[in-house]
Amino acid sequence: DVVETQEHYKSRWRSIWIMYLTMFLSSVGFSIVIMSVWPYLQKIDPTADASFLGWIIASYSIGQMVASPLFGLWSNYRPRREPLVISTAISVAANCLYAYVHVPHSHNKYYMLTARALVGFGAGNVAVVRSYIAGATSLTERTSAMANTSACQAVGFILGPVFQTCFTLIGEEGVTWKFLCLQLNMYTTPVLFGALLGVINIILIFAIFREHRVDDMGRQYKSINSDGEGSDVLDQNTEGSIDHVAVVALNILFFVILFVFAVFETIATPLTMDMYSWTRKEAVFYNGIILSVIGIESVIVFMVVKTLSKKTGERAILHAGLLTVLVGFFILLPWGKKLPNIQWQEIKNNSIPRTAPSEMLAPFWSLPELQLPSNHTAEPVGCPIAQSWCLNTPMIYLAQYISSDVLIGLGYPVCNVMSYTLYSKVLGPKPQGVYMGWLTASGSGARILGPVFVSQIYTHLGPRWAFSLICGVVVVSLLLLEIVYKRLIAFSVRYGRMQE
Repeated sequence: DVVETQEHYKSRWRSIWIMYLTMFLSSVGFSIVIMSVWPYLQKIDPTADASFLGWIIASYSIGQMVASPLFGLWSNYRPRREPLVISTAISVAANCLYAYVHVPHSHNKYYMLTARALVGFGAGNVAVVRSYIAGATSLTERTSAMANTSACQAVGFILGPVFQTCFTLIGEEGVTWKFLCLQLNMYTTPVLFGALLGVINIILIFAIFREHRVDDMGRQYKSINSDGEGSDVLDQNTEGSIDHVAVVALNILFFVILFVFAVFETIATPLTMDMYSWTRKEAVFYNGIILSVIGIESVIVFMVVKTLSKKTGERAILHAGLLTVLVGFFILLPWGKKLPNIQWQEIKNNSIPRTAPSEMLAPFWSLPELQLPSNHTAEPVGCPIAQSWCLNTPMIYLAQYISSDVLIGLGYPVCNVMSYTLYSKVLGPKPQGVYMGWLTASGSGARILGPVFVSQIYTHLGPRWAFSLICGVVVVSLLLLEIVYKRLIAFSVRYGRMQE
């Protein structure tokens, strides 16, 4: 039997490729300014401090967490082109607002906060993208499509800072267009470039994107999202209830996966500065290289799991991914006897300012320049005495840190793809917009809470407690996976319409 015509197949995959592009641009919108937020904030509003920077960084995830279920609900009842275009337009407008936050005479930091929150709100279309891909692919296509989606997202996160680096050639002053009150410099040009990409995305959505929906076997049927007239025409394969126990379990697992990776990203800079006496410049440079390599590793993993899942199944790969993450954090536990170097010069010379723990734990892009007295030329390095655990906690050797990076960089993308894939298969042919919205929101919440958790535990109790608790969380998630393992099956398999 002919499942679909060649013309329908090509149109369906062209639309899916537009969704890949939308996912890529969404992640670029986040990462393209991330390294320049702090200096730009200091330039436009000297009253802003590092703690306010934390709110600006978190505002993106907060906006996305709020918007994802809303756009998901919208996409369940209306053509998906509507939430896709509106959300992208919001991101374009927010990027333009970011380019103009220097214009007001006061409260500039709040305008920047609003701009980043709106960019995150527009990025809530991730739920629409994933729900569309889930509905427009058969079971045999699903894993590959979800892996491609995550790969596009990862590439966007990698290339965003690359674009930002290229735009630094313009300089801080750049060019000013007085009649538009617009400054084209290293801070504003990246977001305007992002806005241009958003406009192109909107044009492509109108020109190429079409509504397509297929069942788990790949047979086309029409839904309310379709461009044509008519009500839902759903076949018998949509009958049956969703396993909400499996849905809740996967939301929890996804939260844990994003949570531990957010912890890993946040802890990299302060950990290496404490353990290896790296300066801020060295920590940014070396960790930038490490994170770039991990990003490339993740893209390779996304491609490999597409083939591997056909042989072992998604559940086994998810289990292996969580085990790999567990081993990665277990390796980070301090086991030796050698203590890290201590910033004794803080005690010997009180004229050298102490590096506050909150600054030590800020992301690398938010670390302010340390203002030393004129008679000192070097910043204090080593583990600050303000963190009492530095006096009795063994250091984490560089080999441990690199090995952990490799393992976490391997386990995280595996868990990410398998969570989305299993989730979409459990939901089956039912409208997935709202459910994908909640999954995206749980990931956004994890990215907000992860840095807060690690900043408190690491600062006050040290790496042994921080990484032990993370290991405990991953162990609990593995137990949860074992409990619901047999329930994490495709909707059609659960009701006997297909064989696993």
